[in-house]
Parts: sequence; C-alpha cells; structure tokens
Amino acid sequence: MRLFRSYGLPHNDKEEMKLEDINKVLILGSGTLGLRVGLQCAISGFDTVIYDINEKAFDHAIKEHSGILAMLIKNGKLSAEAAEESKSRISFTSDPELAADDVDFVNESVIENLEIKRKVWTQFGLLCPEKTLFTTNTSYLLGSQLADACGRPERFCNFHFHDVFYSNVVDVMPHPATATWVYQLLMDLGRKLWQTPIFVQKENSGYVFNYMLLALIGAAGSLRTMDVATIQDIDRSWMGNFKMDMGPFGILDSVGLETAWHITNLMPDKKSQAFAKLLKSYVDAGKLGVKTGEGFYKYPDPEYKKEGFVSG
Repeated sequence: MRLFRSYGLPHNDKEEMKLEDINKVLILGSGTLGLRVGLQCAISGFDTVIYDINEKAFDHAIKEHSGILAMLIKNGKLSAEAAEESKSRISFTSDPELAADDVDFVNESVIENLEIKRKVWTQFGLLCPEKTLFTTNTSYLLGSQLADACGRPERFCNFHFHDVFYSNVVDVMPHPATATWVYQLLMDLGRKLWQTPIFVQKENSGYVFNYMLLALIGAAGSLRTMDVATIQDIDRSWMGNFKMDMGPFGILDSVGLETAWHITNLMPDKKSQAFAKLLKSYVDAGKLGVKTGEGFYKYPDPEYKKEGFVSG
C-alpha cells in the first residue's frame, strides 16, 4: 500500500519509469558525496558514469572507491569478486555529451550554490534523453528552486544521501510539480541502493536530519564565536553527554567547511553571519575539513579520536 499524497498533476502514463527501466546512472560531481553515491549505484548493479569538469578529481575518487570497497570486504558486506565487478561498472568523464548519452537516471552533487546548480541543470536538461529521471542531492536547496532549469520539472525530485555507507539514509522530497510516480519510484530505488528511504511530505530546507543538524551546528558556532568555549570543549560536551564519536565541529569537518559556509552565509541573522565569517577564514586558507586533511582538526588522526580527548 502506497502512503503518498498526490499533487494531482496530470502526466502521460507512457512516460512513467519502473525500477527495471533504470540501467545507466549519471552522477554529476565527483566530490565527497558524489563519488560515494556513484560507487553504491555500481555496487547495486547499475552502469554508472561519474561526471566532473575537473579530471584531477577522478584520481581521488578512484582512491576513495578502493578504500571503501576494502572496508566493505573486511566487514563481510561485499565479496572481493563483487567489488571488482562494481569497479568495472564505473566510468569517469569530463565530456558532458558523453556523460548524458542514453542515461536513465541522474543524481547531481555539485557545489551548494543555486546559480551553479541551475546552470548545470540547464545544460544537462538539454543533453539528456526525454526518458531521463532527474534528481538533486542538494543539502538545503529546494527542488522548486531548481526543477524548471532542467526543462522537465515533473521528472525532477530531491534525492538526498548522507554518508551512503555509514549513515545510509536517503531523503525523497518532491516539489509541487513532481509526478507522483517519480517519488514512488525513488522510494523503491532507495532500498535497492541499500539505503533507508525517508519520504519528506512537504518541501523543507534541510529535509529531516539536516534540519535538526543545522540547529546543533548553529548553536555550536554561536558558542565559539561568542567565546563561550573552545572548539574542543564544545565537542567534548556533546561527545561526553551523548557518548558520541564526534562533536559538532568534527561533524562539520566531515560535511566540508565550504558546504557549511555556503549554507550559513545565506542566513541573515547576526549569529549565523558571525559563524559564516569564521567558516570563511578556514575556507580561504584551504582548510575544508577531512577532504583536505585539515579543518577544525587535522586528519587522518584528529584530536577528538585520541584516547583521553573527552576526559581531558
């Protein structure tokens, strides 16, 4: 039984896709999240193309893929043979026409900037075949801000992943013009991709988890910018009270400080702007978090993972 509300928009049933119609997947952006989504698509049996304008990013993605697959094999979640088969299903390209050729499904993970995302969707809306289903992995932007750019808003929906392999939740959030069959299909696709699908009934910036996380991150940022406590003590407080492996600033390093800055900088209140200024100082210094080896902490052995960090 489907527990979805319909927006009541007419659409041609002949244009509907089923899960078995999705064979070729295109991932736009090979950053931290895009490379993980692409790998999971390949593991799940889809021929997967990862597109990026920066070919140098592919070397990093391939290295990350090898590390993730090794972890999955070690944990007994994947056989060595299946891992090799997964790698064989992935290709990389910086050629947009080649990337879009005969693609059934697109998931976009480019920089969290409305203007850039709209340009990307305008470009690929023209290149992709009529059958293509469009999804965005944006952290906080709404589908209604992006969907018209692709030219087929009824086939556009937010499909937002978290860590993919550790935090395996995917948010399915339609905008008012999304065809009913699209988000019903995405719920099924989420399960095929080893994720727990969460249906977001109403457009909401930050979906469900990110909406809650933003409150935590914002509070932590205010505590730091108001000089109430150090970064380490703020994290210690969270980790010690909730018995967590990392605190809000460790989480920020995992998310990426440039992503956090783009989001925070859009908020007009003084506390958010003060925190955005702090984040920008790290971004300008090239300290983006885990991906660059340094953010609020240094990696791969951050201070918060060392014995005795919480106890001081």
